[in-house]
Amino acid sequence: MPDSLLIENGTVLTLGKSSKVLPGHSVLIKDGLIAKIAPKKAIQNFRGKRIDATGKVVLPGFINAHTHFYSSFARGLTKAKPSKDFNQVLKNLWWRLDSALTTEDCYYSAMIALLGSIRHGTTMLIDHHASPNAVVGSLGAIERAVRETGLRACLCYELSDRDGAGIAKEGLAENAWFIQQCQQQNDSRVKALFGLHASFTLSDATLEKAATLGQALHTGFHIHVAEAQNDQDWALRHCGKRVVERLKQFEILGPRSIAAHCIHVNRREMDLLAETQTAVVHNPQSNMNNAVGTANVIELMKRGALVGLGTDAMTTKMLEELRVALWALHLRAANPSVGFGEVTGALFANNPKIAERIFGLRFGEISAGAAGDIAIFDYDPPTPLESGNVFGHLVFGISQTEADTTIVGGRVLMENRKLALNLDEARVNARARELVKNLWRRM
Repeated sequence: MPDSLLIENGTVLTLGKSSKVLPGHSVLIKDGLIAKIAPKKAIQNFRGKRIDATGKVVLPGFINAHTHFYSSFARGLTKAKPSKDFNQVLKNLWWRLDSALTTEDCYYSAMIALLGSIRHGTTMLIDHHASPNAVVGSLGAIERAVRETGLRACLCYELSDRDGAGIAKEGLAENAWFIQQCQQQNDSRVKALFGLHASFTLSDATLEKAATLGQALHTGFHIHVAEAQNDQDWALRHCGKRVVERLKQFEILGPRSIAAHCIHVNRREMDLLAETQTAVVHNPQSNMNNAVGTANVIELMKRGALVGLGTDAMTTKMLEELRVALWALHLRAANPSVGFGEVTGALFANNPKIAERIFGLRFGEISAGAAGDIAIFDYDPPTPLESGNVFGHLVFGISQTEADTTIVGGRVLMENRKLALNLDEARVNARARELVKNLWRRM
């Protein structure tokens, strides 16, 4: 990676607290951080790599706050039985798939998702992994893919009791090992959380072990919360309390933790999520695909919850997820005038806040001292592009174009739509196809 990188002649969309549109500006990145934003003539005598962004917009790279890399290997799968509800979706598809994964599958499925993310300007992902018959070493395999692609990622292993006590023990150990490794490395590329599947697949004994271990490691947790009503039904029947209340009892909630989905939560649970500063991640495409409903994002935000946006592996294109999130809020409220500020805020303001809690860097804005994570898009606006309407252009214009260049920490991962990595994408895809054939046979 060069010590410095200069992006010239672009229209810079700074986003962030003081969002500005700066035509004909340059962005200087040094030592992985943005050093300066200025008109071209203000940066003289530069020596280093230059990128010409003429006719393009330059903006902060996107963050995906909840995904599953291993889902890459479900693409085109036809062997799953039709499912009538979310429980059947898990049993007929996802739990069969993840149980058949090998360590090599974990690496290649992650690689596919990561390369797709680069192509769409996504520079950071928060993953939630499961491979119950290949637990040990799975996070290390995924980490290798992350480092080879140059992206940033936060990883965890999905602890669950559904596969028995032995595998649950391995899940506890894999999380602990990887968290400790990341803490020792202390770099800005790969971080860890303590992964938990969901309340309804975790006994009190296992949840207590995870809580004790995670708290001793000073880490947060990443868990699915009330994605379907059955999660609440199980908690009430077996624990006498609702899901969020149960998680609070075990001290799973907190500013370092992520609660994915939160569709079937009541107002008291929303207040608990806000009071504990737990991040909530909305995944509308997956939720509608699974017919489980959509989160009440507007009410969650009104009550002070930090709500971000994820894809749950339905896409690697965050602007696609953003658009669907907006249409879903319109439909939920039967009002086409609500939700624009909430969903754009989730992606462009709240995802960077969630990432900052984990990585300790400033994201989501082009400003001095922020992470040098940049996406450049081909976009010649046919209508005025100004600070007051930049989100309208992102939702209705830039979302319809393709990422041209993707940069993480000043390292160019893709330029002019060509990957700039020491990887053979065709070979990666070919090996993935071989692995998937065997995976589907095992299913």
